[in-house]
Amino acid sequence: MPELPEVETVRQGLIRGIQGRTVEDVLIRRSGLRYPFPEDLPTVAGCSITNIRRRAKYLLLDLDDGRVLLSHLGMSGRYTLFDANEANAAGKPLLATVNGGVPVSAFGDRTGFGGKHDHLEFVFTDGSRAVYTDPRRFGIIDLFSSAEETSHPLLVDLGPEPFDPWGPVDLAQRLEGRRTAIKLALLDQKTVVGVGNIYACESLHRAGISPRREAKGLVRANGAPTKRLETLVGHIKDVLHEALEAGGSTLNDFAAVDGTLGYFAHQFAVYGREGQPCQKEGCGGVVRRLVQSNRSTFYCPSCQR
Repeated sequence: MPELPEVETVRQGLIRGIQGRTVEDVLIRRSGLRYPFPEDLPTVAGCSITNIRRRAKYLLLDLDDGRVLLSHLGMSGRYTLFDANEANAAGKPLLATVNGGVPVSAFGDRTGFGGKHDHLEFVFTDGSRAVYTDPRRFGIIDLFSSAEETSHPLLVDLGPEPFDPWGPVDLAQRLEGRRTAIKLALLDQKTVVGVGNIYACESLHRAGISPRREAKGLVRANGAPTKRLETLVGHIKDVLHEALEAGGSTLNDFAAVDGTLGYFAHQFAVYGREGQPCQKEGCGGVVRRLVQSNRSTFYCPSCQR
């Protein structure tokens, strides 16, 4: 599943590619993804995109009519952008709109899967297009008034952003008294958003903290963060920044809006390295895998305590 660095990479690409453009048409090739598409989705036509934000793993596109288009990439969603020349070369005239019986897009392998999973397409007045592809269909699209954003059920309970002024004291407050494993606490979007499975594994390894350690054990009796928790927060920020600079981690279907792949996977110290030597200098341990809440956790039992 795309995590925070991947989603942020997509956001930055969309800002460069479609922010400020006006939607001319919306091509909808199925009734929905994880949930049905909003009935008023076609009314995005005629609106301009004034800003593109990210909250956790959600992309939020602000429209000039006061509404917000929410997009979650799910497990395999991606956006691919085409300029007017590329779009015209792929297919003219414009395809039929709004459930017009067009199951396959004209872009074929340019978006992957022969165009069979290009479920949504935004056509802009300058002829460019943004194509949303999602073979597993776990993505989410919603449309609502900006006044509803603070109470939206997908957004209302989200924790702090790790790139914001967030630190050990904030994390300690959310971990105090919690007996859950620290790895699972980091995946809880009410604790901190967007860390995700890959980056939780990598951060805990750098900090030398076992993924099984109880979260409350990293908080002092007076509620203050321990030194180990302070170290962990620093590594979380570092790992996420490094992943963002590398364009994210390309696993399975993720790609940026221009089709390029993320390269942080080449820097993994533990994730996906079960049975291989720990890369931490002087450790000598072997990376192991365990399952926590149906998610694979990779760690080194020799240097993570």
